[in-house]
Amino acid sequence: MNQQIKRPIIGVALMLGAMAVLPGIDVIAKILGREGLPVLQIVWARLALGALMTLPFALRLAGPRGLWPARPWYHLARAGFLVSATFCFFLSLTWLPIADALAIFFVQPLIVTVLSALILREAVGPRRWGAVALGFVGTLIIIRPGFAEVNPGSWFAFAAGAFLACYFVMTRAISGQAHAMVTTFQTSLLGGLILSALTLPVWVWPTPGQWGLFAALAFIATFGHLMIVRAYDHAEASLLAPLAYTEMVTSVTLGWLFFDDFPDAYTFLGVAILIGCALYISMRERARGQRPEPQGIEQP
Repeated sequence: MNQQIKRPIIGVALMLGAMAVLPGIDVIAKILGREGLPVLQIVWARLALGALMTLPFALRLAGPRGLWPARPWYHLARAGFLVSATFCFFLSLTWLPIADALAIFFVQPLIVTVLSALILREAVGPRRWGAVALGFVGTLIIIRPGFAEVNPGSWFAFAAGAFLACYFVMTRAISGQAHAMVTTFQTSLLGGLILSALTLPVWVWPTPGQWGLFAALAFIATFGHLMIVRAYDHAEASLLAPLAYTEMVTSVTLGWLFFDDFPDAYTFLGVAILIGCALYISMRERARGQRPEPQGIEQP
């Protein structure tokens, strides 16, 4: 945490601003997918161009020598999980409205809790295990297997949440070793390198307009996440974490405006359960002296 005067109201404003603009990533990804561009190529633009845009901030914070991670194989694995999460989430948008995909993706904090107990050996009491179980019930309400036709998008959105949970657990294990913007650059750089090789066989040369959308995608991701990093400089995670769920409001609005999509009542019920469980887990972590996970710093 930077040593500076904290202004919580600025932190709240920055967090709300970030949550208002970040769903634009999903809108652009869905538009590009509908125009026939491969999902891998869209993910490449998200990370490779994002690395270019975060480079000046990383240079200012760490200098040229601090750009390459000290444990490259560890960070390469983290980048692989982020690439997988982003790919699955963008692919889920092929079948699902943005708000529905995001609703299922909200399972991610619950999986983080499970993996933190199993892998990091963090203490998880019965009440938090109960919140995790109830949260998965909320996910089932959204997906409704056996009661409604389950399309592949639901499982890809769930997989995106699981992959990002693995990414966050690896991030927790190295928290405090570098500034969040530096690790964001490193992850984007390594992810971009991975995708540069994978994308070549399916590459479709974008039109000038699509290059513009690529740039907009990376710009929103970069500066939306920069707003989140700055928000955590001004306010505590316990204050800001609940605000991350206001992203759902923007997602519903943009999905309705651009694609005429609107979630049904079951989706809203499942989202309410998931958010309630995630907030309870966050409060329990604060009560036990653990820092709640900063939400949204490197989401798809």
